[in-house]
Amino acid sequence: MNDCFRTDAQVELPAMVHARGCRCALHSRRLFTGGLIAAASLPALAREGVDVGKQSSFTKLVSADQIEQAAAAQYGQMRQEAASKKALAPDNHPQLIRLRAIAQRIIPHTYEWNERARNWKWEVNLIGSKEINAFCMPGGKIAFYYGILQQLQLNDDEVAMIMGHEAAHALREHARERMGKTAATRIGAGVVSALLGLGSTGDSLLNMGGQLLTLKFSREDESEADLIGIELAARAGYDPAAGVTLWQKMAEASKGAPPQFISTHPSGPTRIKDIQDNLPKVQPLYQRAPRPTQRFEPPKKA
Repeated sequence: MNDCFRTDAQVELPAMVHARGCRCALHSRRLFTGGLIAAASLPALAREGVDVGKQSSFTKLVSADQIEQAAAAQYGQMRQEAASKKALAPDNHPQLIRLRAIAQRIIPHTYEWNERARNWKWEVNLIGSKEINAFCMPGGKIAFYYGILQQLQLNDDEVAMIMGHEAAHALREHARERMGKTAATRIGAGVVSALLGLGSTGDSLLNMGGQLLTLKFSREDESEADLIGIELAARAGYDPAAGVTLWQKMAEASKGAPPQFISTHPSGPTRIKDIQDNLPKVQPLYQRAPRPTQRFEPPKKA
C-alpha cells in the first residue's frame, strides 16, 4: 500500500447517488403462411435473467445529459477533496487495481440495461475512509470506501455484488426518476421547464447538484438494484450466491450503530429471500460465463 494513502480520512462525500432507465429486450414474431401474415402472433420472447419491469415515465421530466453533467462535476469535487486529504487511492493501490479489474468485467454487460452506458466515461476510485459505503453516480461514476472492503472482508464475488447493485441504480436512472417525481409533484411546472433546459441552465444544474446529495431511494428501487446487480455480476463471471453472504455480512455490521450503507440500503431476511428466489434465473448465466483469470484478497483487517 502507498504510505501516502490515508484510510481513515474524514471526507465529505456524496450520499448514495444513482440513476434510472431500462431498455427491455422483448421481441415478438409473426407467423407467415403463403406470404400472408397470420392473424395471431407468438407471445413476446422473454429475456434471460431477472425481470424488473419497464422504465418509469418520470425520468422523461429531467434531462439525462444535464443530470450526468451535474454528477460528473460533483464527482470531480469529491475526488479533489479526497486528494487534498491524501485519501484518494493512487492508481497502483492493490485494492483500486482490484476494483477496476472487477468493473472492467461488469461494464460490458450494462449496455443492455441502458444504451447511454456505452458512452459513459466510467470511473472507479477508492476513498480512504473507514465508513462502510460505496456508490455509483449517474453516468457511471463509481466510488468505494476502504472501510467496506476492510471491515467486511469482502471477497471478489461480494465486491461484484455491490458494484453491480450500485451500477444498477445508475442504469435504471433512479436519481433521474426521483427528481422527475419531485418536479412533477412538489416543485411545479416552472422548475420542470428549468430542469428540461427551457429555463436557466445554470440554475437547473445547481438544483440538480443539491438533489444528488440528498436523494433517497424506495424499496422498489433497492429491489431492482439487487436483482440487476446479481445478474450483472453473474454475466461477468462472479457467483451470484454471494449476494446472500454479502447481505448477511451487512446485517452483522449493522448491529449497534448501522453504517451509512445500511441506512440507505435496507437489509434483512426479506431482502435475502428475494435474492435467493431469483438465483435460479441467473445461475445459468454464471455457469456459462468465463471466470476471472485473477482473484484478489481483501485488505488486512485492522
